[in-house]
Amino acid sequence: MASSISIPRLVSSKYRLVILLLVVIVSGASQGLLLPLLSILLERHGVSSDLNGMNAAALYIGIFCTMFFVEKPVVRFGYKKVIVTGLILVTGCSLLFPVNSSLYLWFVLRLLVGVGDSSLHFATQQWILSSSPADKRGRFFSLYGMAYGIGFSIGPLGINLLPFGEAAPFLISGGLYAVILLLMLRIPNEMPEQASPGENAENRFVRSYKLAWFALIPPLLYGVMEASMNSSFPLYGLRIALGKEWISLLLLTFGLGSIILQLPLGVWSDRIGRKKVLMICGFTGAALFLLIPAAGAFIPLLFLLFALAGGVVGSFYSLGMSYAADIVPKTILPAAGVIASVHYSVGSVLGPVFGGYGIQYVSIHSLFYFLGAVFLVFALIGFGFTREPKEDVGT
Repeated sequence: MASSISIPRLVSSKYRLVILLLVVIVSGASQGLLLPLLSILLERHGVSSDLNGMNAAALYIGIFCTMFFVEKPVVRFGYKKVIVTGLILVTGCSLLFPVNSSLYLWFVLRLLVGVGDSSLHFATQQWILSSSPADKRGRFFSLYGMAYGIGFSIGPLGINLLPFGEAAPFLISGGLYAVILLLMLRIPNEMPEQASPGENAENRFVRSYKLAWFALIPPLLYGVMEASMNSSFPLYGLRIALGKEWISLLLLTFGLGSIILQLPLGVWSDRIGRKKVLMICGFTGAALFLLIPAAGAFIPLLFLLFALAGGVVGSFYSLGMSYAADIVPKTILPAAGVIASVHYSVGSVLGPVFGGYGIQYVSIHSLFYFLGAVFLVFALIGFGFTREPKEDVGT
């Protein structure tokens, strides 16, 4: 009798994971498409580059602001309902973009896309983390990181649909969201574990920091690294006389390294512990970043260093969240997820600022010295974090 019950549950769990990963792939592809596509279309319509950039910021404003209220709907209505609401919001906005090219309308639509994407990502992350067994949490959540990386990488290919009309990329994106929405409706809803009545929001956030402060640093570092590499490395590359095509290929190599090593690092963290893997990756990433200036403009060595560096630090967000889920009780895991998302957003803002300022006023190589230093410091302070994961930290 027990085996006849466990098999359907196992199938249901695998089916749910596949659908959630498809949600992440489509969402990542949409984000990867909208950023360059809307910039290209606004340029075609004669919008200045400064207004174009300000309009693009609306997506990140929506993502950042969502983190301050998304926890409550997830706790009250469940994971599925928040994901479905996010899908409906993003689908509707995707279909409205080609209706009117007003700069103000597109700002609002981008803002709403940021809200929808951020909501469904948050609920998806929490659902995967809370439903994963502790001994497989690393590999399951690494699949989330791989899915987003794959989606974000293939998204810009949608620009090739423009010869069929400016509406074509939006219609395809909206259609994919609609298909995923129909699949999501087939999954039963689940509710997060509820906190005790006397545990207020401040206690949840403060307790998350007390229990898992070390595990919540990686999302911050990941945001710093990702944003500074994408925004400041092109400036560095041009100053050392790299061609634009090499700059783009090196960034692609960095991203591919992250995708390829997500699952192996997740599996490894399940076997030897996430803290050990994070510290090893921190030390290795620091060394690789510090070696990049020595490579100069020697392309083969740069490709090797970029592939390795992207691989070892590209899993920091997923490894950090998996480690936090090992430590904090499930009742406050959504609060830890909010902190991680805010850390990532803050890092995404600080990264380009430090990178650009350093290149302009300190040293042309300061970007990599800075990244090497922060990952080294993170790895060193790991020696001072002694909290051990528990099977059931809520008891």
